[in-house]
Amino acid sequence: MGADAYDRFMGRFSRPLARRLVEIVGARPGQQALDVGCGSGAVTERLVEVLGIHAVHAIDPTVPFVEAVRERLPGVDVRLGAAESLPYDDDAFDLVVANLVVPFMADPAAGIGQMRRVARPGASVVVTVWDHVHDRGAASMFWRAVRDVVPQPEAVGEGILMAAIESRLEALCEEGGLRGLRTSDVTVTLGFDSFEQWWDPFELSVGPAGDYYAGLDDELRVAVRARAAELFGPGPFDVAATARVVVGTAP
Repeated sequence: MGADAYDRFMGRFSRPLARRLVEIVGARPGQQALDVGCGSGAVTERLVEVLGIHAVHAIDPTVPFVEAVRERLPGVDVRLGAAESLPYDDDAFDLVVANLVVPFMADPAAGIGQMRRVARPGASVVVTVWDHVHDRGAASMFWRAVRDVVPQPEAVGEGILMAAIESRLEALCEEGGLRGLRTSDVTVTLGFDSFEQWWDPFELSVGPAGDYYAGLDDELRVAVRARAAELFGPGPFDVAATARVVVGTAP
């Protein structure tokens, strides 16, 4: 997955979400922060703006993302690695964030446990997922169009996967060792001038939605696009996406 393609697809929603998250946790100069599963660097970049370049660290298991963040934010310590085996000392950070990545961890509880391990006692540890339980994720309208036209909608994976993780997110945080959990919903809203502006990134085969769409036959791809266009109309229109945010404290 290329960083530029991701920015066009999900980054357009994750960037404003990143700004809200950094506000929620009250990041302030003097702190050391870690962005776990940094992707193309939306949270990393916002943390740098608040904390400074040498106070921010990032890690991702995908080589193109690591290379892109290193290029975009020279001076940030960006490493290649997985959440389940973070290569940092115990009690190293004042703030640890995993934005929209918990459902993609091989072992979410272990990943959150590692985030707790590298956080100093009393530090904030933050995890987020898109709200697929209530069909309010950034790609929910795409999946609605799929369900309307694909003969076996139960085969659609992202909503099922995300909803399963979201429904257990607090339990996973507790299992990972976090305390004093605070849960909230954060909604970001983007305006689009046309249906094509919203739709075109789905053609890039990015993420579960893009991969699913690319795997359909030509007839179903045409049908999904047509149904999504019917749901939205020609534009302009706004699209809201809601994330479930859990903030815990390292003991």
